[in-house]
Amino acid sequence: MNPETPLDVLINLTQDKLDEAGRALAELGTQRREAQGQLNTLDGYRSDYTQRLQNTTEGGVTASNYHNFRHFIATLDEAISQQNRILAQIDTRIAAGRQQWHDEKRRLNSYETLKARQLSQLQAREQRREQRASDEAAAGLYRRLRQSH
Repeated sequence: MNPETPLDVLINLTQDKLDEAGRALAELGTQRREAQGQLNTLDGYRSDYTQRLQNTTEGGVTASNYHNFRHFIATLDEAISQQNRILAQIDTRIAAGRQQWHDEKRRLNSYETLKARQLSQLQAREQRREQRASDEAAAGLYRRLRQSH
């Protein structure tokens, strides 16, 4: 078995970084889906309470109850706003994660291309060496055959 070359070490390290970047990106995707689910839930609560407020005001509502509804809806609005900020932060991290993944992939492809070139050059040298050895053996055989005649 061939010993590991420095290029092999770089390829392995870069593959590890690429895998880690992929795992981090997948985790961010999970976080985003969860945050979006929470936002959807908050939006649903807000819509439900807005509808309840409208239904309650049609039948008459005390000022205290109206104030409580409005206060709760304002609290939901703040939570929705905060959840939108969280989503924006996750989206920024996802964009950075994608860029990191692409950078690592490009780096890995470069190293693999260098490795392929290195192997190709090694094979060409080996073929030339084998050809020289074959030529020398054929020339030696030819010389021996000529001398024996």
